Amino acid sequence: MFKTKTFARFARREKLSDQALWQAILAAEKRPDADLGGGLIKQRVARAGGGKSGGYRTIIAWRRGDVAFFLFGDSKSGRSIVPTAEEHALHVVGATLLSAANEHVALMIETGELVEVRFDDERET
Repeated sequence: MFKTKTFARFARREKLSDQALWQAILAAEKRPDADLGGGLIKQRVARAGGGKSGGYRTIIAWRRGDVAFFLFGDSKSGRSIVPTAEEHALHVVGATLLSAANEHVALMIETGELVEVRFDDERET
């Protein structure tokens, strides 16, 4: 499971823990909140000390049981929808990441474009 550099900044600013991201993926494995097609899902993430209803909206490039890339995050008090052009761009980025070879993913981690989501990390990375 990975965060894009942009999503990692959002998560750090919002104090959104890696544990919360893992919980969101575990919930998505049972039933994603919304399927956007093309490997993208919308998934709510609980805010620390609160529930999903007051939490965050995320868009994730996801292949069930295999890999997840957190692409976009927004507080639920922010805008309610992602603009069409931005959603199209997220589909392109998501498809690219989901089809990337392991070597390319490793290179993106090395260059800081992707950050691994760590299950055992209690603090923000």
